[in-house]
Amino acid sequence: MFEPHDDHSTATPNRPDPKPADTGPGQGHGRSGHGISVLGLGAMGAALAEALLGAGRRVTVWNRSAEKAAPLAGRGAGIAGSAAEAIGAAPLVVICLLDYAAVRDVLSGAVDQLAGRTIVNLTNGTPQDARDIAAWVEDQGASYIDGGIMAVPPMIGSRDAFILYSGTAEAFDDYRQTLEILGAAQFLGPDAGLAPLYDLALLSAMYGLFGGFLHATALAGSEKVEAGRFTVMLVPWLNAMTGVLPDIARQIDARNYVAADGSNLAMQAVAVENIIATSHAQGVDSGLIVPMRALMAHRIACGFGGDDIAGLYRVVASRKRDDNCG
Repeated sequence: MFEPHDDHSTATPNRPDPKPADTGPGQGHGRSGHGISVLGLGAMGAALAEALLGAGRRVTVWNRSAEKAAPLAGRGAGIAGSAAEAIGAAPLVVICLLDYAAVRDVLSGAVDQLAGRTIVNLTNGTPQDARDIAAWVEDQGASYIDGGIMAVPPMIGSRDAFILYSGTAEAFDDYRQTLEILGAAQFLGPDAGLAPLYDLALLSAMYGLFGGFLHATALAGSEKVEAGRFTVMLVPWLNAMTGVLPDIARQIDARNYVAADGSNLAMQAVAVENIIATSHAQGVDSGLIVPMRALMAHRIACGFGGDDIAGLYRVVASRKRDDNCG
């Protein structure tokens, strides 16, 4: 929730010798009972810290605006006067800031404290951002794990939250029990860029859904249909349509896009044209649906009008729409 280099993603820097585990509630085996520092106390960072405190973990927090730490102090968190102090306070450091530039800035100011630590970066960014900062962090002698939070702050610590992780596998195994407090932990592999890739791909699907919803409610609303009334009908329809996604995925993986049920691309393109024409007639912006028409038109022009909509994957997956229509 929401940057080329040598590949150091499988490196395993030395970490501090294990300390005795805490004996308070919620403590686990191995390194799980050790203190945790949380850097960044926006809505998500504060939720992460609260979940850890609620599980009985020893938590130190830091935020550039110190006043945001006060509520957590009341719950037993230690307050660090600087990012460097927070990083030095625990072997496990969880970071949740606005962007990777802020993460790099904070870590650059604490270089002397990084060696032996495990940095878990839950800031939203790109795969290259993650790979670049992973290489830099590991060059300082620390382990690096990147993460993508698939939840909103109120979901943190609940069964509905899950968090994607990638990076140093041994460090993830060491701290998995602690990370599971925040939400179901899914480790994707040693390439630090995998978690942000999955994160952004999942968010892309979400924003596509939101875009379709906004266009649909605007189209219905052009005849004064209330959004709430229309959504009562829309949600079951979308739920039914998500049921076909595994079939579309199988077509993509098999590279077999032939329509089996008669709903081929040429037929669906007519419906999309009608959506756009009606949007114009009703004074509704068609900008969210026009790109789909362009993808369909390209695929049909290549002679694949008999394919299912899964065939559009071939167009989307390549930035180059050359004449061979591969």
